[in-house]
Amino acid sequence: MKIALTGATGFVGSHILTELVQHGHQVTALVRDDGSAKAAEALGAAPVQLDLTDTAAAVRAFAAADAAVHTASPGDATSAELDSAVVDAVLEAYVGTGKAYAQIGGLWVYGSNLAITEHSPFHSPALVAWREPIEARALAAKDVRSTVVVSSVAYGDGGGGLPGALLGSPRDESGNLITIGDGRQHWSTVHVADLAAFFRAVLENESASGYYLVGDGVNPTVTELTEAAAVAVGAPGAVPGSEQEARARFGDWFAEVLLLDQATTAEKARTDLGWRPTRPSLMEEFRQGSYRH
Repeated sequence: MKIALTGATGFVGSHILTELVQHGHQVTALVRDDGSAKAAEALGAAPVQLDLTDTAAAVRAFAAADAAVHTASPGDATSAELDSAVVDAVLEAYVGTGKAYAQIGGLWVYGSNLAITEHSPFHSPALVAWREPIEARALAAKDVRSTVVVSSVAYGDGGGGLPGALLGSPRDESGNLITIGDGRQHWSTVHVADLAAFFRAVLENESASGYYLVGDGVNPTVTELTEAAAVAVGAPGAVPGSEQEARARFGDWFAEVLLLDQATTAEKARTDLGWRPTRPSLMEEFRQGSYRH
């Protein structure tokens, strides 16, 4: 299959690229600049430089492929604009063709909930409230096999923004890491290589469409994660923080999502597509894996 991929040099996108290439797919990486083009080419993709908000250019790139995957994100106030532009281009290229389109989403849109499924109501915090209407537009398109892969906190291979935030936690006078909030909230997590494998399963399985939650089912507390992160960085342990400290550290909008209490078993991904996470948990990675300093 020939697949157009955005975000091919990012943390998630680069793992998807590697997964697809290793399983015999041809990947066209839609990139912004020469540096990204060289990085994507080194991973086995054929790079095409373009601005994803240039609708005509994006439509041509998507139309030349059998399927598309969108993981690119500026991670700032322009994220909604980029996602909307990509969906516009994909729909113009794919409506009526039956081609597959998969984009990454995030579990935060469900708010605090310890039993999240694909049928759970949305309670989006301000940081991610823009996602739902754009995703709904993609999923409603006629004769496009659209899928939103709702990712838990991605980790693995020493990368990921939130693992990095835990490793870089401030310390108290005794050198203990200070948790985000009181640490009692749960985070759903998924190894980035397992997440990449799920994206491949979505593309290869013609029955896959709609929302799919992806998580490893471990659902650790932030205290458990921070205690494991302390092992990785040689700190004596972890101590509870507070909501006020988290808001001061991250700002109100970002702190709000980090303080969410969330868990999922991702049962639909397992049942429908036979997906099984096989990599070590984030706590195991912190204690004895890729994050050890």
